[in-house]
Amino acid sequence: MPESPASLSSNERHSYLLGRRSFERGDDATALTEFRRLLETRQGFADVHYMMGVSLERQDEVRAAARSFVQALRINPDYAEARLGLASLYEREGDFQRSREITEQASAREVPRAGTLDPTTRGKLANLQADLGDAFCEAGEPGEAIDAYRKALDRCPDFHDIRQRLGLALRQAGLPNRALAEFRRVQRSHGDYPDAAVQAGLTLYTLGRADDARREWQGVLQQDPEHREAQMYLRLVR
Repeated sequence: MPESPASLSSNERHSYLLGRRSFERGDDATALTEFRRLLETRQGFADVHYMMGVSLERQDEVRAAARSFVQALRINPDYAEARLGLASLYEREGDFQRSREITEQASAREVPRAGTLDPTTRGKLANLQADLGDAFCEAGEPGEAIDAYRKALDRCPDFHDIRQRLGLALRQAGLPNRALAEFRRVQRSHGDYPDAAVQAGLTLYTLGRADDARREWQGVLQQDPEHREAQMYLRLVR
């Protein structure tokens, strides 16, 4: 059963709040220490398991991260971020079939939000939420930016420019595999958007996959021989 922070003792609340603040700052070691301390007495916080999963993923503890995401989903099967995090881990491990199945499950479970709003209003609200994400990025708070971009995409999932910015924020937050998954989604739905391929290539390069990165940039140049970013990155990695 999901639990509420209101039910915590003072010591438990201290661990919860310190762990969350440490997670948002990118201090994964402290976050994991506090969350593990909390889990000794409280197992029912889906968001704690999710944040542990993200922190473990950033430390390349992939199997432990997957277990945390699975536990978050046991508590809250509608936890979209945990489901997508698990899908990203499977993709990272090369299990593309399971990754696709989990992503499809996440899409199927999505509950339409703000369904009474007209498309123009939804678009305006999505762009305002994305602007907030941009502000968080500029302030050096990629975690808050990620939340803002996801809320924008909840309203307008087809706004590929916002998904692109989400990918950039994920990479800035130290989650390159999840960033790559977002760039791939843009590429699949908007094949004529070369910036997604450029950023996918850069993300692959940061993951040590230089040959794959070159192929991405070469593909961009086949479509647009004058694309300056693709030209620049190819020159840099040769």
